[in-house]
This record gives sequence, structure tokens and C-alpha cells, in this order.
Amino acid sequence: MNALVSRYTRPQFEGETVAQDEDHELVSSVNPLSLKFALPPIAQPSSWLRAMTDDYSNPNCPIKIAHGTTTLAFRFQGGIIVCTDSRATAGNWIASQTVKKVIEINNCLLGTMAGGAADCQYWLAYLGMQCRLHELRQKRRISVAAASKILANLVYSYKGYGLSMGTMCAGVTPQEGPALYYIDSDGTRLAGNLFCVGSGQTFAYGVLDAEYRYDLTVEEALELGRRSILAAMHRDAYSGGSLNLYHVKEDGWVKHGFNDMNPIFWKTKLEKGEFSNVTAEMDGF
Repeated sequence: MNALVSRYTRPQFEGETVAQDEDHELVSSVNPLSLKFALPPIAQPSSWLRAMTDDYSNPNCPIKIAHGTTTLAFRFQGGIIVCTDSRATAGNWIASQTVKKVIEINNCLLGTMAGGAADCQYWLAYLGMQCRLHELRQKRRISVAAASKILANLVYSYKGYGLSMGTMCAGVTPQEGPALYYIDSDGTRLAGNLFCVGSGQTFAYGVLDAEYRYDLTVEEALELGRRSILAAMHRDAYSGGSLNLYHVKEDGWVKHGFNDMNPIFWKTKLEKGEFSNVTAEMDGF
């Protein structure tokens, strides 16, 4: 068998062997627990990655990355509402309808996913580790401002290397009250009362901007979150699946279900008079 394999195997050139050795040395030199990634062994890796994956700067790039989602969060007098859809797309097809886009960083802090799923999951998981280390060292819970700053500093150090993130950090502490921050892959960090992120954000903002106020009751805030995501899922092709809804309070977050949107859609249509363009039969409702 070895003779047969050697007969039909193309011999390696010396240059190929050297390149393989260099790649192996580059990967093995990075500690598995380190934040340093093995980058392409070229002079300007960020420019190379942009040319390979950014179809805005290079329409002929070989890897076209398409993202789509809808995530939202807003502050009100009873805490913070965090709500997302659950659809993951890969180009023009639906990869999953059950993605959990709310990341439970710890029992008091939530993050959301928009952009590249791997980037968001990895960095928010690492943020959770840093928050736990802070609690062990300082003997107190980390503030939302500090947690969001850690994440912004981390992703800024990889600016231009192809990260794709648009995430929110939401939490309530005695010192800050309800605190909400938006962080993206460029290192941008913004505090605000409400944010929507993703391809369906325009539709969600339409509902939020019309009906948001700070003195909402808990039930009104939960309903506003549902209706905002519903509007995005109804019109945005890259948003769909189920609705993931959380209420963040000072003593921790409460999950209000991973719910199918069809009953919520018909209930909203009948009770609110919305989506009047849909004229299907509604027997049984």
C-alpha cells in the first residue's frame, strides 16, 4: 500500500515544505489561552482580509459575508427589556430558525448577537470570564459600564481584521440603575435609552420610536418589545423564527420565553388592528 501511495503522490517541493513548517510554527507559538490569533503570514493581514471578504471595497471578493438579524433593547423605569429574533442566515438561505441571540454573560448581565455569530459568541463568552474574574478579585459585581468598556477595548485591538459585531450590553446595578451600551467591531461604545441592531432595525425602530416612553409598566414594556420585533420579522427577510424576550432587573434577569411568532402576530392583528394588508382566514381566533 505504501508503495502504491508513493507512486501516485505528487512529491512536495522544497518551498511547500518550508511554508508548511512556517505555518505550523506560527500556530504552535500561540498559547491556547491567549487572545492573540494566528494571522495570515503576509505583510498587511488586515488589508488582505478586507480584500478577501469586504464586497463593498472589492465587489469581486471571493468570500461574500451576508448578515441579517434584528435585536433590540431599551431602558424603562422597571429595568431593561432585551428582545431578539432567532433566524440565522448564510447568504441567501436560512441556516437556522432557533439561534439564541441573547447571551447570558452572568446572572445580572446580558449581551446580544448581531453580525458574525462566531465573533459575538466568542467575545461575549470571554467577557463573561473577565466579569467573573473581576468579582473574584474585587469581591463585588462588575458595573455595566466597566463590562462594556472591556469588550470595546478587546474588539478595538482587532479593528480592521474582519470582525463583524454589533452587540449590546444590558444590566441593572444599584450605582447605575438600568444601563445599556452598544458596542460594535470598530470599538465604538455608546450609552443610550434604546438601540436596535441588524437588518430589520428600521422596522423595529418605527414601532419603538412611536410608542417608547420611560414610565412604561413592565407589561407594557414587554408588549412593546414583542411588537417591535414582530414588525421586523414581518417585513425583513433576514429576521424570523421565534421571539426571545428578557427582562433585566437589579436582582437579575428574567426570561419571558422563546415563543413562536404566529400566535403573537394574529393576536396583534385582531387586538391592535395592525397588519391590515394580511387578509387570510382567521378561523379559530
